[in-house]
Amino acid sequence: MRLRCAVLDDYQSVATGIADWSSVADAVEVICFDRHLGDEDALAAALADFDIVVTLRERVSFPASLFARLPRLRLLIASGMRNTVIDYAAAEAHGVTVCGTPSSSTPPVELTWALLLGLARGIVTENNALRAGGPWQSTVGTDLHGRRLGLLGLGKTGGQVARVGLAFGMRVAAWSQNLTAERAEEVGVELSPSKEELLAGSDFVSVHLALGERTRGLVGAAELALLKPTAFLVNTSRSAIVDQDALLAALHAGRIAGAGVDVFDTEPLPAGHPMRSAPRLLATPHLGYVSRSNYETYYGAAVENIRAFLAGTPLRRLG
Repeated sequence: MRLRCAVLDDYQSVATGIADWSSVADAVEVICFDRHLGDEDALAAALADFDIVVTLRERVSFPASLFARLPRLRLLIASGMRNTVIDYAAAEAHGVTVCGTPSSSTPPVELTWALLLGLARGIVTENNALRAGGPWQSTVGTDLHGRRLGLLGLGKTGGQVARVGLAFGMRVAAWSQNLTAERAEEVGVELSPSKEELLAGSDFVSVHLALGERTRGLVGAAELALLKPTAFLVNTSRSAIVDQDALLAALHAGRIAGAGVDVFDTEPLPAGHPMRSAPRLLATPHLGYVSRSNYETYYGAAVENIRAFLAGTPLRRLG
């Protein structure tokens, strides 16, 4: 009898077509879920009869309580090589092997710039007006050249965002709790002396930090109040780094010029959620890693992981 493999959050219904699953077809039946399973009860019910689960990024949490309700589960594959919502100790205790896949930071870098440029030039406002027969030009774009781009985080993704900013002729500065002068010099950007100086002195601020205890709520009401009223904030990293309620308040009050957001406290974002209708907000439904090349990598590597697991030699183990 074939093993059963569940692919979660296949919103675009592309998982089985974007990679070649034929090498495991004789041993594994693949079932894709194109709707998000929003709570543990729904997950436990839907996945009870599956031996393998493929989950994208950190969209679904796997705590100890869920592992206990999935006695058939033997292999959990997460895209990327870092996942903070899986209880690895519980997985091991329940005999579940956890594996990851390669991942590229290029797609979130590109989406960051799509949001930033969209904000700077009023792309959505002008496009909507043009298509609806509205006014011919109603916004005045913000230049990038000569403006200061402040980066919270200068890791792999932040470093690539910085280089694009430099190519636009922007003055680029960065700050994080662990950022060194050597790293800033390597990328060719200014090391800001503090978070407060970075926020107060930048025309655009973009978040590129991992979520942890030190970064949760790093940008709250007090930090948003430091931004210039003409400044824009972009967050394609993790929602909890920027206080969502404080950001909504700043947008409604017009305390900042706008924000570009790809991540939310609750995903998928519920209908009627205030982030869906906030003014001065350019928002996308967590598209940072959603690109053809990344999906080809994720699902292609998932097939490799399944094949290796069946052979008794798991690849890219996590935990």
